[in-house]
Amino acid sequence: MTYGPTQIAADLAADWRVRAACAGYPNELFFPVGESPDEAIISKAKGICAVCPVAEDCLTYALETNQRSGVWGGTSEKERKSLRRKWLAERRRSA
Repeated sequence: MTYGPTQIAADLAADWRVRAACAGYPNELFFPVGESPDEAIISKAKGICAVCPVAEDCLTYALETNQRSGVWGGTSEKERKSLRRKWLAERRRSA
């Protein structure tokens, strides 16, 4: 197997996902469906993220890959949208 950037990124992503506190929970908890997601469900998902040893890796992955739905690294869709704008601006300044 040839390891290129895509495969390396996939391997790194898989590594933190295995150690995530959300592993084993149903996806519906972190990806509530509907126009107005249940805040209680989002709060429960964020509570799991709060004790997760890889929450920072999860959030970084979500920002890098522009994950627009669900709870990632303890952030909601709306929170991540704001964080991503700031994150992209910082990356541009650093480049």
